[in-house]
Amino acid sequence: MKKILTFLLLCGCGFKPMFSGDYTDIYVPVISGINGIELRNALNAKFGGQHEENAPYTLRVTLRNPVTKYKALEPTGSATWQEIRLSANYTLEHNGKKIASGSEVASESYTFVRYLVAANASYNNAVTNTITVLADKISSRAIATISKYEEK
Repeated sequence: MKKILTFLLLCGCGFKPMFSGDYTDIYVPVISGINGIELRNALNAKFGGQHEENAPYTLRVTLRNPVTKYKALEPTGSATWQEIRLSANYTLEHNGKKIASGSEVASESYTFVRYLVAANASYNNAVTNTITVLADKISSRAIATISKYEEK
């Protein structure tokens, strides 16, 4: 009963899901680097799949190389925790005209262990999670901007 009441209230208030409709017709050009490929795939997934170059909106993203810093050290000086930080600049265009730009940062800490395979797996998981967060932030800003732009 509560679910039905909530649904009816949301339908009457003009609520519209962000990731649906015309706001997601966004083309994302190639982003350089291996992490750029993953970020582009994550953004395309947010926008409902890859769109054609002639889409009304284009989201250009420049991804910087990951920065790693030590978070915790043992008394011996060995690192036990590290943080991976990714930052990206983006520009949103509508039919070639720039309507928004900005930058986003995402980071995640991970355990740094002495075993090479485990250390690489921990690092790769942290990078994957950071790319997901970065894609969430950029896609949310892009769709919110398009929503405001369309209302004008």
